[in-house]
Amino acid sequence: MKFNCLIPSIVFQEVPDEISLCFSITGCKVGCKGCHSTELWNENYGISLTNKNYINWLNKYKGLISCVVFFGGEWQPNKLIEKLIIAKNFGLKTCLYSGEKYIDISISQHLNLLKTGAWQQELGGLESTTTNQVFRNVNTGEKLNHLFTHKNNNLEYEKITQGASNVAA
Repeated sequence: MKFNCLIPSIVFQEVPDEISLCFSITGCKVGCKGCHSTELWNENYGISLTNKNYINWLNKYKGLISCVVFFGGEWQPNKLIEKLIIAKNFGLKTCLYSGEKYIDISISQHLNLLKTGAWQQELGGLESTTTNQVFRNVNTGEKLNHLFTHKNNNLEYEKITQGASNVAA
């Protein structure tokens, strides 16, 4: 089975407080109804993510990123684990976005952060208080969904602007 991905991109929202290099792995078997990335279902789509070209991507963004996030890939655990270990050796945090409810410990032991749960349009994504999805710090077990809610983002913005106005005064 191929380990292909879309061209990686820099993302800011998927892992709060991190600048992440995102690898969307093709061959997803979950097939969520309403999926916005159905091209990821085809394992032949995208480019081959060899260790060599993966390392080239990490070197390209060295010093600019703090995390590597994978959208999928858990269906090929050995190849995913290889990439997670390489990222850790670069001093980067690791994150996996999965539509599955549970991830095998052989993978999760190499993660800092993990999003689980299939997309269900009626429940919404991580920004929704009714979502079935969970974003978790794997090391502490802490659920971090609150980092995605607009209410929390507005509170953070208010704290920042409040602090700025106090400094200006």
